[in-house]
Amino acid sequence: MLKVLQLIPTLDRSGAEKQMVLLARGLPRDRFSVEVATLTRGGPLAGELGEAGIPVTDIGKRWKVDPLALGRLTRHMKARRFDVVQTWIFAANAYGRIAARRAGVPVVVTSEMAVDLWKGKVEKAVDRRLATWCDRLVGNSRAVVGYYRGLGVPDDRLAMIYSGIAIEEPPAHAGDPAATRAEFGIAADAPLVLFAGRLAEQKRVDDLLKAVDLLQHVQPDLRTILVGDGPLRGPLEATARAYDLAGKAFFLGHRDDVPRLMAAADLVVLPSSYEGLPNVVLEAMLHRKPVVATAAPGTTEVVADGETGVLVPIGDPPLLARAIRDLVRDPARRRRLGEAGRARVESHFRAEAMVDAFARLYEGLARRKRD
Repeated sequence: MLKVLQLIPTLDRSGAEKQMVLLARGLPRDRFSVEVATLTRGGPLAGELGEAGIPVTDIGKRWKVDPLALGRLTRHMKARRFDVVQTWIFAANAYGRIAARRAGVPVVVTSEMAVDLWKGKVEKAVDRRLATWCDRLVGNSRAVVGYYRGLGVPDDRLAMIYSGIAIEEPPAHAGDPAATRAEFGIAADAPLVLFAGRLAEQKRVDDLLKAVDLLQHVQPDLRTILVGDGPLRGPLEATARAYDLAGKAFFLGHRDDVPRLMAAADLVVLPSSYEGLPNVVLEAMLHRKPVVATAAPGTTEVVADGETGVLVPIGDPPLLARAIRDLVRDPARRRRLGEAGRARVESHFRAEAMVDAFARLYEGLARRKRD
């Protein structure tokens, strides 16, 4: 049996965190003993790990550069004698690989979940250097793998494993769509668009608001729900007020009931400049919701244009508005795209396939080290 540590900065309800919890809970207990460590703090997903009997340790990193936290993490790895350490997100990827090397962990796997165009020279240099300190850098899409190949990570260190989603029928906590709409004063027959994600530059939510502004003149009954928080929430709310979208665009902040909100929506919009393999799109497909998204790296591997949704160019609010307008006016097409999306997620993005791929990767790397 392999002893596995999953290391991640927090346990917030975001894409990488959800994937980590799926993996930690899904690894077969007769082959793996799984623990989780948070580099900075816990979060709402800790409850799911607790229910599964998975121990969670908080390392307590306080500063951007925190040698004390690195020491605590190294000692934790040494004391627990892990066979495999898997790291998630930039800070944990950096601290985790250094600590695992110092602790003598036999197998180190690093997960990368986005085409991280935000990274500057320092972050890229760290990635290139630490790529030699892990056995595999796993991207969750071909686009992510290609990005790190372009940074100089050798092919023999790279692997691709698609993100997965737990298949449910019907999805849990869907609730009654009409009742959900009524909570926000939205009519049962009003077209409803949902955005769920971090309110940060990457997501280009300002483009969505520009599109909604255009649409209020030709589709005045359209309503938009924006779920999530982030550094741009204040400026985006100010933009919505400037566009006179009061009562038409609703900023809800962090929510634990996204499945319920998604069930009430007619379609999901993702206007990002880049992604990895976006969880929100997988969740939309699970709910049989069509997706209008930008043709961003990563997104194009999950949204089949004209089959499960509509792809538009990045940074083109008029075309985004047109795609939304056309779909909200065509219920039959929405149903057709939604059903195709459900079929695609069932055939290509099951959580079980993701878990099995990581399990085989761990065991293969561990055998190689022993041999």
